[in-house]
Amino acid sequence: MALILHAGKTNKNAFKGLIAAEYSGVKVKLVENFEMGVSNKTPEFLKMNPIGKVPVLETPEGPVFESNAIARYVARSKADNPLYGSTLIDYGHIEQWIDFASMEIDANISKWLYPRMGFGVCLPPAEEAAIAALKRALGALNAHLTSNTYLVGHSVTLADIIMTCNLYFGFSRILTKSFTSEFPHVERYFWTMVNQPNVKKILGEVKQAESVPAVPSKKPAAQPKETKPKAKDEPKKEAKKEAEKQPAKAEAAEEEEAPKPKPKNPLDLLPPSKMVLDDWKRLYSNTKTNFREVAIKGFWDMYDPEGYSLWFCDYKYNEENTVSFVTMNKVGGFLQRMDLARKYAFGKMLVIGAEPPFKVKGLWLFRGQEIPQFVIDECYDMELYEWKKVDLSDEAQKERVNQMIEDCEPFEGEPLLDAKCFK
Repeated sequence: MALILHAGKTNKNAFKGLIAAEYSGVKVKLVENFEMGVSNKTPEFLKMNPIGKVPVLETPEGPVFESNAIARYVARSKADNPLYGSTLIDYGHIEQWIDFASMEIDANISKWLYPRMGFGVCLPPAEEAAIAALKRALGALNAHLTSNTYLVGHSVTLADIIMTCNLYFGFSRILTKSFTSEFPHVERYFWTMVNQPNVKKILGEVKQAESVPAVPSKKPAAQPKETKPKAKDEPKKEAKKEAEKQPAKAEAAEEEEAPKPKPKNPLDLLPPSKMVLDDWKRLYSNTKTNFREVAIKGFWDMYDPEGYSLWFCDYKYNEENTVSFVTMNKVGGFLQRMDLARKYAFGKMLVIGAEPPFKVKGLWLFRGQEIPQFVIDECYDMELYEWKKVDLSDEAQKERVNQMIEDCEPFEGEPLLDAKCFK
């Protein structure tokens, strides 16, 4: 009798048991037409797993839930299965790496990915901690794989199956090449594993994520208007009175539903400026050579000190910028959240330093003489920076503006790790 696995076809935790079955010659059948959120809420499913989580393995002796337990059950269904090694120390090391794959790899990938998928709030400090912990774990795994093809011994074990499924979750969703390139032995191990025939049969062709998922927008969904249900079986007199009131009600409803004019942004009410921001952005983008002579000179020719203001910003918590990828991602997130100001701003953000902690500094051009209030209110990153208005009477500050616009390197004596433009 085949064992029945209750889970969706793309569930990476279900893959553990299915791959173990391929290596063990055990028949495991994936239940048909499984629908997450429906099938796992039925009384029959809840009898197998009271909290409704997947996967669940249905066996002649009763159900087994938790993916690692399912993979262990499947592997032990075959006597003397090499997936469990040949000695007691092999068994201990296999269990060790299974726990490591769950607690250090899978847990930290999930803490980073799930909030970006909308399952929870994406908080920069929590994300940075998860990425740092994941990098530490991948570093340890990379060191082990420097002199080992597999985790334990010289052939695939259950530890490799579970580790590969957890890495697959990350590689396919959020671990880009720029991230994993720091761990070449992990990369070699992962691609070796996913191309094993028994693994490839379950996972299919694996493609690495090309970008990190964006942080979900905080903008609330529009709420549908409440509608009152019509009363039934009302007396005829009441119906007559209601009929008389209908024209007035309809009129009122039309007034309520009429779209209100969108309030103007305060910046649109400022006196006209001689500086056309789009002209500057176009000049910046199109200048490929002689940047100082063309773009920088053009900027000062266009600049209107009465209609615009320049601001330096410095990240307040540079001591936390110990991971290059995390630091650059932090700046990228800030620029994404500044999208609401695109019509009124231009910015340059520099990540500075050859070694951590890295410094983050920026230059911003805003419409008006102050940082727009709606930007301060809507973009929480603003409070993470110290802001200082540029004094154009100070030639040193003016030269600093020039250097930041053109990504001058070295900048203030240090190399640039990254430079991003908001335009």
